[in-house]
Amino acid sequence: MSSPFGQTALTFSSITHELRNTFENCNDRRTGKNSRYTMADAGLSAFSAFFMQSPSFLEHQRTMQDTQGKNNVQTLFGAFEIPTDNHIRSLLDAVKPESLSPMFGFVFDGLNQAGIVDNFRHINQTLLLALDGTEYFSSQKIHCACCSTQQHSNGRITYSHKVVTPVLVSPANDKVIPLAPEFITPQDGHGKQDCELAASRRWLARWGGQMAPLGVTVLADDLYCHEPFCRELIEQGFDFVLTCKPDSHQELYEWVDFLEKSGGVKTHVVRWWTGKTYQTDTYRFVNEVPLRAGKDALKVNWCELLSTNDDGKVIYRGSFATTYRIDAGNVADIVVAGRSRWKIENENNNTLKTKGYHFEHNFGHGQQYLAAVLATLILLACLLHNVLEWMDGNYVLLRQKVPSRQRLFNDIRALTTYFCFDSWEALVAFMLEGWSQAEKTGRKAKLKPRRRAIPSSAAVP
Repeated sequence: MSSPFGQTALTFSSITHELRNTFENCNDRRTGKNSRYTMADAGLSAFSAFFMQSPSFLEHQRTMQDTQGKNNVQTLFGAFEIPTDNHIRSLLDAVKPESLSPMFGFVFDGLNQAGIVDNFRHINQTLLLALDGTEYFSSQKIHCACCSTQQHSNGRITYSHKVVTPVLVSPANDKVIPLAPEFITPQDGHGKQDCELAASRRWLARWGGQMAPLGVTVLADDLYCHEPFCRELIEQGFDFVLTCKPDSHQELYEWVDFLEKSGGVKTHVVRWWTGKTYQTDTYRFVNEVPLRAGKDALKVNWCELLSTNDDGKVIYRGSFATTYRIDAGNVADIVVAGRSRWKIENENNNTLKTKGYHFEHNFGHGQQYLAAVLATLILLACLLHNVLEWMDGNYVLLRQKVPSRQRLFNDIRALTTYFCFDSWEALVAFMLEGWSQAEKTGRKAKLKPRRRAIPSSAAVP
């Protein structure tokens, strides 16, 4: 996933500068003389609010501009002027969300050059690419031409926006690398309503040629584990480890049961100490079983993990279909890769919805692309937060001082409400200096000898 722009070292400033360039090339539907605010002003202003995780951030900066003649949207993010909220929505409504896709490529290239991407390699030294769809807007009143619809039995219609959010995950990393999203939206010339699987196919058609040569294993839930999609992955050069449930793969499980009786299904058992109790992991696996009925069915390799404690209580049970040939030496790694799929839900989608990004909040719906563009900016804000933790040494030091990101951004919002900083780097340095002074004061207080209190009854010479 390469960027058409020249690559520089990833910093807060380089990313916001690239975002300015990206917005400057976006569609501006204005034809009159009302062009005081640029597309970059609107885009960077919206992005700044999402990055700061504060819907009121822009209002505070407008007040600062009036009182101090400058503001943090200008100095930190590079917007020359701050449009009104309604003006921002109006300008961004005409921007197609794929216009922002190069930003994800730009960041990915920078992370790749810095060696961060290689930290996400796992089985066979491949990158684990998780695919999943999520909903970010739902209403029975507000809607637009890009909405998906659901007709209820009572005649009501629910309108929604959904998106596939591909991310790179790693079993050993508590963060993910978001890639360009693919929105689930009505497609021109298609009678059927768009769906998660179709959107994922479009994403593969757009980005597969750039991702596959990097060595990629695709992870996804049972929805994706059917033959047309699996063949498409193979044709594009991807390996896969996909959740494979019995209810939706009856033929495959009939083969597994048949081979089990003849000794064709292998078993590998590992008993280990969790730190509190013993756990037994029982792996079952077999190679070359058909994914569906029919002589021309695609053959896949299948494995299952059953984890129990010493009381026999089932802790986990899951099964997977994969392109990797399975043996006792690699079955555990394959299962670990397959189980890493949950990170797209827990460490990406749920993070976006519950950790300050307010992904499901209606910041603006619009009549064209506004909802999707704002969702993309939230994804970019989350990506930039992760980049800072990987590549900004001072920010890493600050996070060590303030482990809670919620508290950290509460502090940042408070500071930027009253003070204008020349740059992001200046803001972080100011906060580190504040912590340094506080720690020095604390150490002096501890070292200062205490005067022993004199009891009231003591005689005073």
